[in-house]
Amino acid sequence: MEIAFTDQAESVAIRLIARLLDSQFLRFCAVGTSGYAVNLAVYAALLAAGLHYLAAATVSFLVAAGSNYAWNRVWTFRASGLPVLGQGARALLVSALSLGANQLFLFALVAAGAGHLVGQAVAIVLVTPFSFTANKLWAFASAESDLGAETQPVSVSGHYR
Repeated sequence: MEIAFTDQAESVAIRLIARLLDSQFLRFCAVGTSGYAVNLAVYAALLAAGLHYLAAATVSFLVAAGSNYAWNRVWTFRASGLPVLGQGARALLVSALSLGANQLFLFALVAAGAGHLVGQAVAIVLVTPFSFTANKLWAFASAESDLGAETQPVSVSGHYR
């Protein structure tokens, strides 16, 4: 009886993990977490190499954005069949807007008395829904749903215009 219960619990756990990994939003958050780690690792390495902190922040942002783009393209949104250049430019724009929003939230939170680390943690949470939505609906959207996609003729009373 204990073996059957263990097998059933293991089966439930496996199904739960599979369902979580199938969630685009959770995959997006996992990619974002890895990008955050990449950003901080590159930033720390560049600071240790003597680069100015603002230049280090810019380079580390670009490296993390590139990493996030690659993972989001292949794993999160599974959009690897779409053109790289346009999609990459849209993803970079979404990342830049997200960074700008993050900086504004961080500045406001720190000005209100939050510590730097707590402020950054809260700012990331506040920006994530925008970033996910913009990436899903625009940056990694399929060709059929792109705003610039070719329009199809509309039938009016059996005639095409």
